[in-house]
Amino acid sequence: MKPIAPIAWMTGSSLASWLLITFTGGSALNPELLFGMAGPLTSATATWVAIERTHASAPEAVMRVLIAGFAVKMVLFAAYVIVMIGVLAVRPVPFVAGFAGYFIALHLMEAMFLQRLLATSR
Repeated sequence: MKPIAPIAWMTGSSLASWLLITFTGGSALNPELLFGMAGPLTSATATWVAIERTHASAPEAVMRVLIAGFAVKMVLFAAYVIVMIGVLAVRPVPFVAGFAGYFIALHLMEAMFLQRLLATSR
């Protein structure tokens, strides 16, 4: 598996779904839907880069990177949601729906790619 492939899949599927929703009548959901996608996509991309680098240099440390990444994500996502809703005053319902949907979908994709990465290294 090439390192860029998971990032391309996550980015491509996120953008394609956002475009599909936007152009099939969901334009009233923007910019909140776009902001709801941006946070989880940035997080998933950064996490995957860290996983790839760690796996290449020290495969036994991947779990530590995942745990540390989880802690960092909790803090950053809390700040992100506070800034989006509290400071930028985006509409909460479309933002939270988009954020939750992309968060779940992208983490499922990460899990699938991680399973594949670990299975090929045995």
